[in-house]
Amino acid sequence: MPAAFNHTIIASKDAAASADFYRELLEAEQAPSWGPFTNLKLADGVLLQFAAPPVEIQMQHYAFLLDDELFDRAYARLRERGIDHWADPQMRRAGETNTEHGGRGVYLLDPAGHGLELITRPYL
Repeated sequence: MPAAFNHTIIASKDAAASADFYRELLEAEQAPSWGPFTNLKLADGVLLQFAAPPVEIQMQHYAFLLDDELFDRAYARLRERGIDHWADPQMRRAGETNTEHGGRGVYLLDPAGHGLELITRPYL
């Protein structure tokens, strides 16, 4: 079997709040949670696990490939909720999306301060 991405742990001081943010934004499924983890499952079966870290949180970058319809719904939610977002990772083009790589994209921060990127076309 070739390697496939299975899960990642996303550090968060409030795992439930972060999981709710991702669940609503990405329309992800609730998944059974255990121990310190609050879990979500993406459509491809990848598990996102949210947990409070034992050390100070360092910013990470997570990019999600969405179809055009989900991107439209997610972007509408960002705007409705007044969530800051940018067309670029340097956070210079506030309130915009980009049309890089033949699709659309947007950058934002999650409740724990991690950088999220939503794109409609893969880079490769």
